[in-house]
Amino acid sequence: MSGDKLPRPLRGIIPPMVTPLLDRDTLDAAGLGRLIEHILAGGVHGLFILGTTGEAPSLSYRLRKELIGRACAQVAGRVPVLVGITDTSFVESVNIAREAAAAGAAGLVLATPYYFPAGQPELLEYLQHLTPELPLPVFLYNMPTHTKLFFEPDTVRQAAEIPTVAGLKDSSSNMIYFHRLQGLFKDRPDFSLLIGPEELLSETLLLGGHGGVSGGANLHPRLYVDLYNAAVAKDLDAVAELHRRVMQISMTIYSVGRYGSSVIKGIKCALSLLGICDDFMAEPFHRFRKPERELVQRHLIDLGLLPRQ
Repeated sequence: MSGDKLPRPLRGIIPPMVTPLLDRDTLDAAGLGRLIEHILAGGVHGLFILGTTGEAPSLSYRLRKELIGRACAQVAGRVPVLVGITDTSFVESVNIAREAAAAGAAGLVLATPYYFPAGQPELLEYLQHLTPELPLPVFLYNMPTHTKLFFEPDTVRQAAEIPTVAGLKDSSSNMIYFHRLQGLFKDRPDFSLLIGPEELLSETLLLGGHGGVSGGANLHPRLYVDLYNAAVAKDLDAVAELHRRVMQISMTIYSVGRYGSSVIKGIKCALSLLGICDDFMAEPFHRFRKPERELVQRHLIDLGLLPRQ
């Protein structure tokens, strides 16, 4: 699927896929294949690789390129594949973007460069310099907890004047910010506004957001697709019940660990217990150990994703 076939706006559920690993620099290739088929079987509208949930900043460039090639080859155009290109190096972002285009990806995802926080004028200039080098449409990724920097609304407005900037994924958990963006882009039906935190997915969709980049769709893609469809249909009773189930995942699987890495650890542990892929974590993190693993298993049983013993 080439970049010119990317839907404008991109709508629906686009899971941020975990990266199945066997060790520090080895993909779980068999697990990757099972995971992609598991996600696509849920009826999702796209696939996002090399994001936060995919542990992208912790992966070698060699492994990132291998993942792009394998994932795009297996998806084979069934849904658009978006590839994260966030980096502190301008050149490396371009290099990964070119790998993605060559492999058949449909779009790119770019957070603000981290480490040295840029001013908003510097950030806009960076986008104006970078986008002409990119071979595919790009979605901005607002992730201030990890990058220390917001894409301020006016910066997004100006960046959206660049023809290849296709939308924004917001993971700030700040709905006032998201609503401000919706107001700014009310006359731009082609510009996609996607929400990251799945706990906010229901209200985002009911109030006109285009979709969600929902980590839980690695585990239970059909749940999030059903929620999207119910919200589009304005079936409020169904939305309420499906939102309750999404929150159940958030309050159980995501709440087992004590640290910021717990959401990814929980998803990977659950996928391992479901027999889909290995749960190795890129360092400095580690997989859940036996007590946490047993707790995740109990939660999966309560969620109906594993049979009772």
